[in-house]
Amino acid sequence: MFGLGAPELLLILVIALVVFGPGKLPTIGRALGKSLREFKEAVNTGETKEIADKTDEKSSKNV
Repeated sequence: MFGLGAPELLLILVIALVVFGPGKLPTIGRALGKSLREFKEAVNTGETKEIADKTDEKSSKNV
């Protein structure tokens, strides 16, 4: 994942802990996870819609 190993991820976590504090980290993690999930759903929905549209176009041309 982006060439990051365990030491680098640990360093990032420690820096985030110092900057945001232990009380804010769970909130930030939840917000980040939620936004990533919504982004993935939006991308997948867009791809599914494009595939469905192309399939509909092909089937209407064959009729």
